Amino acid sequence: MPSPFDPVTVGGLALPHRIAMSPMTRNRAPGQVPNDLMALYYAQRASAGLIITEGTQPSVVGQGYLNTPGIHSAEQIRGWRKVTDAVHERGGRIFVQLMHSGRVGHASLLPDGMRNVAPSAVPADIQIFIGDGMGDAPVPAELTEDGITATIQDYAQAAANAIEAGFDGVELHGGNGYLIHQFLSTNANLRTDHWGGSQHNRARFAVETAKAVAERIGAHRVGLRISPGVTNNDIREDDPHDTYAALADGLRPIGLAYLHIFEGPYRDITLHLRKEFGGAFILNPSTPGSFTSREQLELIEDGTTDIITFGALFLANPDLPARLAGNEPLNAPDRSTFYGGDHHGYTDYPALED
Repeated sequence: MPSPFDPVTVGGLALPHRIAMSPMTRNRAPGQVPNDLMALYYAQRASAGLIITEGTQPSVVGQGYLNTPGIHSAEQIRGWRKVTDAVHERGGRIFVQLMHSGRVGHASLLPDGMRNVAPSAVPADIQIFIGDGMGDAPVPAELTEDGITATIQDYAQAAANAIEAGFDGVELHGGNGYLIHQFLSTNANLRTDHWGGSQHNRARFAVETAKAVAERIGAHRVGLRISPGVTNNDIREDDPHDTYAALADGLRPIGLAYLHIFEGPYRDITLHLRKEFGGAFILNPSTPGSFTSREQLELIEDGTTDIITFGALFLANPDLPARLAGNEPLNAPDRSTFYGGDHHGYTDYPALED
């Protein structure tokens, strides 16, 4: 079986090793525009086999959190170009994660008169930080058929913008309770048309979005992240085994570059998807009460996955691959500075000096 430090190919992209950086929300983009601080942050971590950025909204209505970046305007494309240039100058590889938050959000974060959208008009039982306190997530507007088509095209256009901004590819965020996951779920998606009901119908939005993005920029540049059985943001899946089997069936013909699992309680689903998915397999493994750490590298060695993503340890150790390869001591992440587990690092670590 391979070593974590062996090279691997993802789509058409050659990675020097199998240690990747997980997407983590940073809330460091005032005005939703990437900036110099973000370029420094990602460049410092360019030794990752692959960097996957923080969740980035593909459209104005896709924003769910304060000060998160978008990739739907010319100014945002220029801002992201600073980031990708900085990473590439240090020999790194970087995908942007496209994250439409759907019903996760708040009216104060959107232009006047705009509403959050979702598969059905069912609010999430959560609160959102809005700058001066917390606010309840709203009752979203149910997407019409035309609205679904337009949203899928927003993803495709955002992917094209990402390539213009210099990214090596895009990751579609299909987990953790955001829009694609809302369509997969059984409590946020109450539709009775061909976008809801059966497992294949609930998987349709994920499949059609992946297909549209792949047609726009090439399937070899597209990954998908999912989180079977994860209940973040008030998501429920009554039939996860059947739902993700249906999703795998729909994705297989597209030929995506990779599937990225943020693992919940179902290792058996992880192993099934590992067997059924045709491309590279990336895993952010379940580590209840802890972080993904060097112990999880054995999941590469035993064939469970091709690549492991690290979140918190990359925040505290920008040179993480070298430290792991040399069996060097690791800085411990400060739990007080983020929430939500390894995948969602709401943090205030200072950018490290070179």
